[in-house]
Amino acid sequence: MQRLTRQNLEDILLGAVILGAGGGGDIAEGRALIDTALAAGKTFDLVSMDEVPDDAIICTPYLLGAITPLTAEEERIYAGLTDSDTDPLLQAYAEFQDHIGHEFYGTTPCELGGSNTAAAFFPAVMNGHKIVDADPAGRAVPEITHSTYYLAGLPAAPIYAVNQFGESFLIDKVKDDQRAETLVRALSQVSRNTVAAIDHALPMRDLRDVLIPGTISKAMKMGRICREAMDAGTNAPSQIAAAGNGAVLFEGAVSSVTYETDQGFTVGQIALEQGGQTLTISVKNENMACWLDGAVLATVPDLICLFDAQTGAPVANPDVTTDQQIAVVILPAPAPFTSPKGLSIFGPEYAGVSGAYRSPLAPQNAPTDA
Repeated sequence: MQRLTRQNLEDILLGAVILGAGGGGDIAEGRALIDTALAAGKTFDLVSMDEVPDDAIICTPYLLGAITPLTAEEERIYAGLTDSDTDPLLQAYAEFQDHIGHEFYGTTPCELGGSNTAAAFFPAVMNGHKIVDADPAGRAVPEITHSTYYLAGLPAAPIYAVNQFGESFLIDKVKDDQRAETLVRALSQVSRNTVAAIDHALPMRDLRDVLIPGTISKAMKMGRICREAMDAGTNAPSQIAAAGNGAVLFEGAVSSVTYETDQGFTVGQIALEQGGQTLTISVKNENMACWLDGAVLATVPDLICLFDAQTGAPVANPDVTTDQQIAVVILPAPAPFTSPKGLSIFGPEYAGVSGAYRSPLAPQNAPTDA
């Protein structure tokens, strides 16, 4: 077991933004959750899967919804509603334990990201429980189905969801993870585009060969490397690429950027210009695919990670701005998503790109025409 310091936690969140590949939520929200727990005197205990007893119940808390701000018209829909005095994650955690009649041992994130990693830590540490050094995605992903839980056929239900108004929803049975995604996404769309949810409450014996081990430690390492590079004024994107077996594929100024909310997702497009070349990136919460002068350069499940080229800081959506100088780093996909089944749910087709998955990190895989 490792008791995490404030610096460890900051490094984890910074690394989670990198591995979030544009998604995973706002790091400011993650920091706020961490600081709330620390101010309450709570400790963050990270354990490996090997340390978790087989019969211990692990659950996966997360925040689901769009990451773009509400419009003034959307804000008017919620006029008159007041926020609950209880944090939605804590309410969901408590009510879920009551529902199953069993105390959780700890949590694992649904993905890596600035807020969603902390969202899993928060209810665990506030209840004196553990953080498991693993997750089912190894990066940030748009949908519940993009997980090793789905690949292994593990049931998401029961699912507990709570919005900021204190309204709680129990999905006791669900046909499959695709329906779970549809139902929880619908709840977020009527809850100011964000809902706290918890699913996959299962004994460790069922998760031991399903979760991707060591992902929190990996995020901490990547965050430390990035922080130290920024502090030293050295090239953080290049150092992250080297540490993650990836590559810096492009650097340019943002010539245009659009974000909007569509069916509970933040969607958009980012264009970078440099030396007469244009790199275009499509967004669905995360960075989905990129094209260099119209030729496909990279797609999910590879991680398309953006960094501010001047500061070295990772940039998540929807924070890219016009004229910002951006370095694009590609990191290799988590192995489970490169299997035929993994690619069928989170590969080029999901990103709207025809043709087989070909990573630019493999020398034989030259970009293909769009």
